[in-house]
Amino acid sequence: QVQLVESGGGLVQTGGSLRLSCAASGSVFSYNALGWYRQAPGQQRDFVAAITSGGSTNYADSVKGRFTLSRDNAKNSLVLQMNSLKPEDTAVYYCASGSVAGIGGLYGGVRWGQGTQVTVSS
Repeated sequence: QVQLVESGGGLVQTGGSLRLSCAASGSVFSYNALGWYRQAPGQQRDFVAAITSGGSTNYADSVKGRFTLSRDNAKNSLVLQMNSLKPEDTAVYYCASGSVAGIGGLYGGVRWGQGTQVTVSS
């Protein structure tokens, strides 16, 4: 099993940047696909970005060109660099792991972290 703990959320102004980190425990980290989802109040949880065990990434259209996802298998860590933030990026961000990363998200035994709040003020 993989356990996930997010950090790095906070309050930032429009146009600012934040770096979210996800620390993972579990010996199968390097074999899992990983990613981030977000959930705004009253909304469904939406896919943000995913990365395969080999390092291939895909992003939601709403964050392409602004967010960058990377992983360090040696350190069991996942990082989401968020630039040019907009008020509509405000949400709770969840780190997730799954068996595979496909179009639109992670699939197969998806596990979740507890979430970290990101608030972008206008």
